[in-house]
Amino acid sequence: MKRSFLRSMVVALAATAGLASGAQAQSWWKPGLNTTWQWQLSGTLDTAYNVDVYDIDLFDTSPQTIAQLKGQGRKVVCYFSAGSSENWRPDFGSFQSTDMGQALDGWAGERWLDTRSVNVRSIMLTRLDLAVSKGCDGVEPDNVDGYGNKTGFPLTAATQLDYNKYLANAAHARGLAIALKNDVDQLAALEPWFDMALNEQCNQYNECGGYTAFTSKGKPVFNAEYAAKYKNNTNGARDKLCKAMNAARIRTLVLPLDLNDAYRYSCF
Repeated sequence: MKRSFLRSMVVALAATAGLASGAQAQSWWKPGLNTTWQWQLSGTLDTAYNVDVYDIDLFDTSPQTIAQLKGQGRKVVCYFSAGSSENWRPDFGSFQSTDMGQALDGWAGERWLDTRSVNVRSIMLTRLDLAVSKGCDGVEPDNVDGYGNKTGFPLTAATQLDYNKYLANAAHARGLAIALKNDVDQLAALEPWFDMALNEQCNQYNECGGYTAFTSKGKPVFNAEYAAKYKNNTNGARDKLCKAMNAARIRTLVLPLDLNDAYRYSCF
């Protein structure tokens, strides 16, 4: 009986420790379905938009600017790439040569990462800690769909699910909300781990339907479209876009690909 009691105590303590270190250890901000947003990752940041959330660059934005936005009643989501190295980032030297694979097509200075790497995952934890120290309310990890690209590594749907859940659990353990960026083939599988979704060009590529996995659970979906027809409203393309996206309860912006605030058309 003594051994049985001790085993029970060990199991109970292990469960308690797991809870304390896991995603349920802290509370974090959970955006609602009708949350409005602005997305700007380059150029001089315009802080004057009347929206609920600003999505801005983790490294390039100062704690003072984040504090200013929060003082205006905004929530701040901080962007970083979780699936690629960027040779201009201050922590680029932390990546090992074996962590980095093929170049990202069209994005100079970026290479796909081996998201199975212990070192890569450690770097991402440090970035999440930076987000906390700067006062971010949430994070937007980019390039979390490497398994569907030519990375130079044998990444699979299973390794991607594992990595994305790892990021979500680590963010939540730090009191941060987290957005699922693109990765449209795994929306339903990953929805329970993420607080919101961010999509690029689901209208252009006819991929918006899957986002009911999030909207049906009251979680917001933020969408950006870059096509010239939407910018110019060619044959009413932007009007049609906004009508469809508002009906789907997807928060859509028409933005420049550089995300530099050169122009902004909002459907909400």
